[in-house]
Amino acid sequence: MISVVIPTFNAERALVPTLSALVPAVVDGIVQEAIISDGGSTDDTYVIADAAGTHLVQAPRGRGIQLEAGAAVAKGDWLLFLHADTVLEPGWATEAANFIERIETGRRPLAAAYFRFALDDEGFMPRLIELMVGLRCGLFSLPYGDQGLLISRTHYRRLGGFQPLPLMEDVDLVRRLKRRELYGLKTRAVTSARRYHDDGYLMRSSRNIGLMFLYLLRVPPRVLARLYD
Repeated sequence: MISVVIPTFNAERALVPTLSALVPAVVDGIVQEAIISDGGSTDDTYVIADAAGTHLVQAPRGRGIQLEAGAAVAKGDWLLFLHADTVLEPGWATEAANFIERIETGRRPLAAAYFRFALDDEGFMPRLIELMVGLRCGLFSLPYGDQGLLISRTHYRRLGGFQPLPLMEDVDLVRRLKRRELYGLKTRAVTSARRYHDDGYLMRSSRNIGLMFLYLLRVPPRVLARLYD
């Protein structure tokens, strides 16, 4: 049913819990395959991917390029794009399967789905950021890649797929969807807070907002990628 596509680059520390969260869905037949699209890792990402029985694809480094490379070999009728440091909470597969079933039986129009954003950290700032992300999705229908994206392969191809962008590839794709074609699932996608710890919550949040503003002003993604790193 679902092919899960995960772009990686030196993701050995994050990949095990991300893949482990998919196992019950594999057992239930909801996830057909997990595809690791790697951009040239030098750590044990390959070893972990092989041990987990994933389909390993090598691609030039760049999230947009890697996601498209993974989608190109996917066999499932539905695609779930997921970051390597994002862990889906228990119950995600049942909710996703129900969403797919409603679409395939014609009970709801064609749409893509994303999960509820969460950070794996305690305190006021993580909760504030989660609230702000929820408001962004509610007001502007603009989920980011760390919330996952569940979309039928046919719909994905109709939209033209991910473009070879070094940054904002997720926003670029989502903006090609109509507002009514995006649906927020209740299950949380718990993402690593490491970058927030490294940069500081205020600095990281301000940078993300600034990058989005520059993107909307049509600053080239290659320039944004340098600022992001």
